[in-house]
Amino acid sequence: MNLTSYKLFFQANGIMLTYMWIHNLGLLLPPTTLLKDPSEVRKQLGPFGEAFSIHNNEGEVEKWREASNLAGWDLRNTADGHEAKVINKIVKKISLELRFNNLEVDRKLIGMESRVKDIVSLMEMGIEDVRLIGIKGIGGGEKTTLVRAVFDKICFSFEGKSFVENVREVSKSSMFALRSLQEQILFNVLNNRSYTIGSVHEGESVIRKMLCSKKVLLILDDVDHLDQLEALAGGLDWFKPGSRIIITTRDEQVLVAHGVTCIRDVNLLSQDEAICLLSRYAFGRDIPDQSYKELSLKVVHYAAGLPLTIRVLGSFLCGQNELEWEDAIERLKTIPLKETLEKLELSYTGLEDDYKEIFLDVACLLKGWKKDKAIRALESCGFRARNGLRVLEQKSLITISPDMELGMHDHIEEMGRNIVRRSDPNEPIRHSRLWIRGEIEDVFAKGLVTEATRAISIQINSSSDKERPCYEILTKGFGNMKNLRFLHVDSDTRDWPVNIGVGKNLPNALRFLSWRRFPHCSLPKAFQANNLVSLQISSSIIIQLWEDGERKVLKNLKFLDFSYSHLRTLDCGLLPNLEKLNLTNCCHLVEFHAPIGSLTRYTSNALQP
Repeated sequence: MNLTSYKLFFQANGIMLTYMWIHNLGLLLPPTTLLKDPSEVRKQLGPFGEAFSIHNNEGEVEKWREASNLAGWDLRNTADGHEAKVINKIVKKISLELRFNNLEVDRKLIGMESRVKDIVSLMEMGIEDVRLIGIKGIGGGEKTTLVRAVFDKICFSFEGKSFVENVREVSKSSMFALRSLQEQILFNVLNNRSYTIGSVHEGESVIRKMLCSKKVLLILDDVDHLDQLEALAGGLDWFKPGSRIIITTRDEQVLVAHGVTCIRDVNLLSQDEAICLLSRYAFGRDIPDQSYKELSLKVVHYAAGLPLTIRVLGSFLCGQNELEWEDAIERLKTIPLKETLEKLELSYTGLEDDYKEIFLDVACLLKGWKKDKAIRALESCGFRARNGLRVLEQKSLITISPDMELGMHDHIEEMGRNIVRRSDPNEPIRHSRLWIRGEIEDVFAKGLVTEATRAISIQINSSSDKERPCYEILTKGFGNMKNLRFLHVDSDTRDWPVNIGVGKNLPNALRFLSWRRFPHCSLPKAFQANNLVSLQISSSIIIQLWEDGERKVLKNLKFLDFSYSHLRTLDCGLLPNLEKLNLTNCCHLVEFHAPIGSLTRYTSNALQP
């Protein structure tokens, strides 16, 4: 082995030892080579190839290969090739990694370390650009806790830092609130040097001027309006390359409007994480006492992964016996946890009035519906549903699954339903929406006329004897709902008692009527239906649209579904504005009349029986 190969032998061995040290410490630091051409190691070219070929320890050579295949820093392309600068960068990187690995996370913050690492990885600290990172999710999901943990772990590697909490709340406290937040950022970043800002516009100029030469870490927590971001972090050119700005919010649209492209949803707790968190608060350890195991599972099921709920319940249940746990769990079935609801309701109170109505409809009536069907129902009731659902999704109030089904966290659903019921919890006749079977029966049984109720959703199961009285109650009940715009009845049978008369008293204000297994051969004469936009009477015994063949024109009807029914005749001339028609499996259909050219307006593919 010549002298050059001998030296390179030791260099290759040094790279391998560095790799092993990094690997054993669990660091994310890439190895750095000071060679003119690092590819010689990886490809085993030139003198390095000779060093590989003459070395007789195959195990050590294999370790060389493993180390050489790891992507690393090339001196030629790092810090302009200045060795001292590269060494300084390595020292900072190692310090950051060691701090990250050794700093303890609060013992009651379960699952936080992996979430923090995910955000830090997203920040790509080695890249000298200015990066905006958005973290969104529902209230009580630990967004603030997560970014605080990130801040504590990496803030030392920046030239300036500021953690601005409760931006939403502070911004609403006074007309000078944004100015005070601007002053806070300057005070934090500029080593406690105070600034007095005369206006928000002036504050923007000062921040841009003073921070553009500093690599800063800025956390803007709980932002809910674009004005806040424009005042506190208006542009990338406000900050020195290498700066990182993290924004937490419940409203994704705020991030999108500000040009934030790197957005993460906050992950709720898994069942195992939730059990561990509950146990630490309730028992002071990582697992529940054996006798409380089943009770703990019930609490975790109720919490549905929301850390706030778990912490509150864990603290409340600490020191209580099993009977007291059972009593508390039963109470939650009828009385929601106040602290959680108050936190979640902040997202609701910030909605426009029409979006509030859409949210309450989803919470009380439409959760689990397919998106297109829900849009049809909401549009029938006069709402701009597509835009409304998008807003609710961006604000983390609803979810839309890959198969386009509307979803909602259990506590958000609970919050929405509580809003409808809380003003008069014992007087359902005053509620705008009814969905609880017993309350609907109570309202109908009293026979009182009400103008408060605007929507009803009810399931009827004829197989249960205790539900049979509902037939009689429904006979006249619907007719007393003077402002009822939405009616959804899901029945499992067409075999209603003879002459029961149910459905004969439909309110004229109805805009959306969906009644699976409608128990009559036609719509009643008394039903004017002038406001009806969507009519869905599938799997029913209906034979014709109107009783006694009456020819009423439904000028507002756009959607009609008679699928799997006994329909025999239909005249679309009575439906001048019909857009969608479903006659799937209408095997009894013998007469179908449609004005010339009208079929081209129907978007359904189910025109053939």
